[in-house]
Formats: sequence, C-alpha cells, structure tokens
Amino acid sequence: MKLYNTRAVRLLRLVIRSVTKAPQVTIPLFLVLAAIGIAASVYVVFYVAPLEYSYNEAGKLNGSSLFFNQKIFFFHVAHAFWLFGAVFMAGVSSILFLTDRDPVWDDIASAATDVAVAFGAVVLLTGSIWGKAAWDVWWQWEPRLTMSLLLWLVLVGYVLVRRFAGPSADRVAAGMAIFGMVGVPFIYKMVGNDSHPAAGTDGVVATLGPGMRVPFWLSVAGFLFWYLALVIIRVQSTIAEREVRELRERGLDLGVLQ
Repeated sequence: MKLYNTRAVRLLRLVIRSVTKAPQVTIPLFLVLAAIGIAASVYVVFYVAPLEYSYNEAGKLNGSSLFFNQKIFFFHVAHAFWLFGAVFMAGVSSILFLTDRDPVWDDIASAATDVAVAFGAVVLLTGSIWGKAAWDVWWQWEPRLTMSLLLWLVLVGYVLVRRFAGPSADRVAAGMAIFGMVGVPFIYKMVGNDSHPAAGTDGVVATLGPGMRVPFWLSVAGFLFWYLALVIIRVQSTIAEREVRELRERGLDLGVLQ
C-alpha cells in the first residue's frame, strides 16, 4: 500500500486542511494562548524560580554557579524543543510531498522551515550567551555545536533554494528538509558528550528541581502555541503565494499576461 493511501495520512491531511482553512479561529486562539503562556512563564521564571547556585565542601560558592544567568535556560531549551519539532514537521511533510505531490505538504514544509530558521537563530544566540556566562567562551567548535550550526545553515539554504532555484526548487528543498531531519537525532545524542549539559533521562530537564519544573514547562507550552501560530500564518501566506504564482502562469499561458 502506498504511503499516501494510508488511513493515518488521509486523516492527517484532513486535520491539517481543517486547521489551515479556519485561520480566523486557530491563529487568534494560538496567539492568545501563546501570549498568556509566555507572559506567565516570564513572570514565574524571573520572580518565582530560584536562582541556580551551589556550595563546595568548604562552604563556599562554586565558581560554576550561574545565579541570574541561568534564567536563559528556560527560553533556550524551549526554543530548541520546537526547533526540532519544526525540522521534523518539515522533513515528514517533504517525504509526503515527494510521495504524492500534494502541494499542501510542500506548503507545510516551507512554513515549518521558515519558523525553524527563526527558532534556530534564537537557540544559537541564547546558547552562545549561556556559554559566555558559564564557561567564558562565546563559541567552541565541538561536534554538537558544529552540527547545530550546520543544521541551521541547511535550513537557511532551504529558504534560499525555494526562492532562487527555479522550477525544481520544491524537490531540491524537500531533499534538504529530509536531510536536516535526519541530522536532528545525531545532534540530540551528542548533547552531554561535550561541555553542553546532558540530555535524556539523566539530563538537566529530567532532573530539574521542583521550583524550576513549572516555569520550564510553562515556557515550553507558551512557545509551543507561538510556534503553531507562526506555522499556520506561514502556511496561509505560502498557499496565497503559490496560488498567485499559478494564476500568473495561467495568464502567461493564455496570453493574458506578458
């Protein structure tokens, strides 16, 4: 059975079309939820969550204590979550597009990649600020950091290909999105094997103290709704751009336009 004939794909296509066809409801709803979530997370991060510090055996503060600088963690990791989510959305949509050539999958992949570029820039920027505060370096050419930068450059390349590569841009860009998606698990597995705090069941997120869990997950939820709103907005604009382009091509074929 072909991939695009499976019941799950048909259901997914129906849900996506329903969501994107009602932007007057979904976009304001997600924007309101995002505003509430982000505003609440900012409050609890800066006014409720405890400062990060520790003492050594001599009773003195450890030099690794970050104090107020640790607050950037709540926004860095939340953006990293949805960066990976956007990359997977783009990759899966690109696979479906190459399978059945339904332009809606291409529109979703393009929209998700645009959002991933923005979220990736925030991840790289906040990570550099964290590195300067924690280790007094803005950047290190470690495997994970290098792979993260390469992933972001692949996403930027996707955007450039869609804009300048001509008639084959959709297929070339789809391949780039799939390539970026394949790289995400490698980046995740590299976390904790260098100077970056560990991930997984023994990582920083899984071992957060009680006072930091609620602010962290509130931040993740707030940026989830922000991410969804941005994707739907970009899907709508991408569909409009494609329809205008198709109308122009029809006009050229009919001799109406020159």
